[in-house]
Amino acid sequence: MFVNLLFIVPLSGVVALSAAYFIAAWIKRNDEGTMRMKVLASYIREGSTAFLKREYKTIAIFAAAMFVFLIFSLNIQTALAFLLGAIFSLAAGYFGMRTATNANVRTAAAARSSLTKALKIAFRGGAVLGLSVVGLGVLGLGVLLYIFGIGTPEKLELITGFGLGASSMALFGRVGGGIYTKAADVGADLVGKVEAGIPEDDPRNPAVIADNVGDNVGDVAGMGSDLFESYVGAIISTIILASTAAHAGIYQTVMFPLLIAAIGVLASTAAVFLVGSKDTQNPASALNLATYVGSGIVLVSSFFIARALFGPEFVFGSNFGGIGAFGAVAIGVIVGVLIGISTERYTSADYKHVKGIAKQAETGPATTIIDGFAVGLFSTVAPLLLIAVGIILANFCAGIYGIALSAVGMLSITGLVVAVDAYGPISDNAGGIAEMANLPPEVREITDKLDSVGNTTAAIGKGFSIGSAALTTLALFKSFTQIANIETISLIEPMVLVGLLLGGTLSFLFAALTMRSVGKAAYKMIEEVRRQFRENKDIMEGKSKPDYAKCVDISTTAALREMIVPGLLAVVGPIACGIVLGTYALGGMLAGAMITGVLLAITMANAGGAWDNAKKYIEAGNHGGKGSEAHKAAVVGDTIGDPFKDTSGPSMNILIKLMSIVAVVFLPLFM
Repeated sequence: MFVNLLFIVPLSGVVALSAAYFIAAWIKRNDEGTMRMKVLASYIREGSTAFLKREYKTIAIFAAAMFVFLIFSLNIQTALAFLLGAIFSLAAGYFGMRTATNANVRTAAAARSSLTKALKIAFRGGAVLGLSVVGLGVLGLGVLLYIFGIGTPEKLELITGFGLGASSMALFGRVGGGIYTKAADVGADLVGKVEAGIPEDDPRNPAVIADNVGDNVGDVAGMGSDLFESYVGAIISTIILASTAAHAGIYQTVMFPLLIAAIGVLASTAAVFLVGSKDTQNPASALNLATYVGSGIVLVSSFFIARALFGPEFVFGSNFGGIGAFGAVAIGVIVGVLIGISTERYTSADYKHVKGIAKQAETGPATTIIDGFAVGLFSTVAPLLLIAVGIILANFCAGIYGIALSAVGMLSITGLVVAVDAYGPISDNAGGIAEMANLPPEVREITDKLDSVGNTTAAIGKGFSIGSAALTTLALFKSFTQIANIETISLIEPMVLVGLLLGGTLSFLFAALTMRSVGKAAYKMIEEVRRQFRENKDIMEGKSKPDYAKCVDISTTAALREMIVPGLLAVVGPIACGIVLGTYALGGMLAGAMITGVLLAITMANAGGAWDNAKKYIEAGNHGGKGSEAHKAAVVGDTIGDPFKDTSGPSMNILIKLMSIVAVVFLPLFM
């Protein structure tokens, strides 16, 4: 009975991908606006596509080498699963980016007539990415499970290769895209806004096209690969735990997270069409409604699925029982929503923390940076407490399996979370096109309103990803200890302590490398923009076109060069530790990286989001508005926050999960 249910999983993926295709086709049927808007959009589209092609060629070298290494070190099945995970991860980002570059100009064109229409196009543009992520995720897992089978733990462990492929591609994509976008963003802001005194998206700024390209390759394609690996990682960790500690039968415990994922895919697909279905002047409420509806469908469905698989005789708290399993999923959904609410309070201009940073900007950049960093540090408390409570309750419901299930519950509506997240950069691009095409001020007001909400929704998406990363990493850690036959990891053991210190340090080293990479690339960008302004005086007078291509090339070259070392660090580090120091030291390394990685990720993501929205709050006319001293100080804070929230912070959760999945996949080598 239960094996036959497996067809639902890949079928739900086909439904999501079909919906994504039809939405993408609908977006292309909308008006692109004036000829000037079409030309600007083509620059952004061509630059984005060119970067992804070069990035994917670079990543392909690593993927090919890893594929061969897996064949000779492990087996052909794991290698093929790795290859499929890598291809699907990159495909999800590419499909989403292509649609985003079609949606941005159409959002700007729609903003000439209606906020609701502009919201609808921007959100559905993001929905193509969201549905591609979950559709390809469940399709890939479903096909692999059909091929490998569900019969034994050994067969199920083969799908860890799929997670390895997804995670490794996500890290390279997130880091590379993050370096690209923030190098351009920092250069455009510091020279354009602060030194030249021109708007962020002024066509006279040589870095403006590179900045808009960066929104697509980093915040759309990179983020898509990021959430893809979070999504499949949570499902895989639950399946592995189910296979090694199934109390109620391997089929039931494996099928439960898969069916929850399938229902989440269908719920996300249905909820996508709610946004823009009614006229609204409040984009945030429309986006929240879709999220709540999707979450509600998952909660109700998971109750009945749990009872059907595990039987009505199980009660709340019984290990692997129907209500216990449902409770764990419900806890994950609720904790995810609460983390989103907490993130919103620290990153939205509607609340005191962002307004406080904006107020501090009146006294200069130093106090802006101090207050923003403090907000980032303070914002770790609520999510960590929520995660801790979630772990306790999920463990009570269904043991360590319940903790893994809570991660699946948290990410069950990933299709919606990604759609809401990707909506942000599409709206940002739309505003840039409106500015460069000299559209009326009321059009820019609509795109700015959409963009402001997008900054907060992007931060919420990062909150979901970070929260699920902690739970997924804990589940993978447990899988690692079970497969390695490690009953206890004691802190008084010297090798464990050494591993703990190495893992804790690794997160900081990774953050330092990615931050410095952005700084080095931004330096070259700033020098180039200054050179063009200095050598061609006609640019500022609007008589001469800047050399956009040179700035695009600087970001591209820097991103491809600088992403290599951080990307390899996450793969080579655990393998080297396991081979040289052994499994106990590796267990300590995973634990150390998990703690420091989660804290750094939350701090950096929320501080960056708060600085960004403090700048936008001032630009809305508060504390002196655009061009004021407070605005200049806020721009400096925002430029520091850029690599925090879009490069180092979001890459951190991929780092800790990739390290864990590497440890599980290559465990036979260490033993």
